Amino acid sequence: MTAFVPPGWPTGVQPPESPDFERSAATWLLDVVPSDYLLHGVLRRHPVALAALARHHLNACVQGARSGYRTARSELGPHLPPSAVEAVLAAYRSEGARLASAARAADLVERALHGEVFVRQMSGGARPSAPGRASGPASARTPGPAPAQGPAADRASGPASRAADRPGAPGRVRSRDRPAPSRPPEPLRAKAPPEPAPAKAPPEPAPAKAAPDPPPARPRRSSSR
Repeated sequence: MTAFVPPGWPTGVQPPESPDFERSAATWLLDVVPSDYLLHGVLRRHPVALAALARHHLNACVQGARSGYRTARSELGPHLPPSAVEAVLAAYRSEGARLASAARAADLVERALHGEVFVRQMSGGARPSAPGRASGPASARTPGPAPAQGPAADRASGPASRAADRPGAPGRVRSRDRPAPSRPPEPLRAKAPPEPAPAKAPPEPAPAKAAPDPPPARPRRSSSR
């Protein structure tokens, strides 16, 4: 019977139950990272570290391909003919799909190296056999089932917890049964005295009227006899 591997499992890597799994996984991981990584012996001795490094490297390559695809027309349009720009976009699409597939495969290999066991599902996919029990990052990616809410939670709690919710029953006190906390009265604030009204300026004295000029004197007539 052939051992089960999840969809997206890399070609050439033995199933996790195989005794040659770690060696074949390390060989494949070294093929998907830059060749300079071969200079570091720690990556050969610890396949888990190599898998984490390969996952980060491939995810960064996927993001770089997506960014380059989005800006290819604006960056290369002024310098290349339209047919060349379309060829570059086709190369981005091809390499982007390959890198995304390799990133998913590296994630599966890393999870298997952490001890996660994949179980076949009826839909043809795979799921971890024990969610939340795998060590390392795999446990963070496969959280356990969420607590039940709503009517299901009430049925699961049983009559004991419902009895504790009744007013007057021992146990927890509901918020509506607790007395409202009393607040100390706020001190009275002294009112500021009203501002005095501005003093009115005294009225200006009326200007004195000038005395009328005296009428001109009439000349006297001399009488000749």
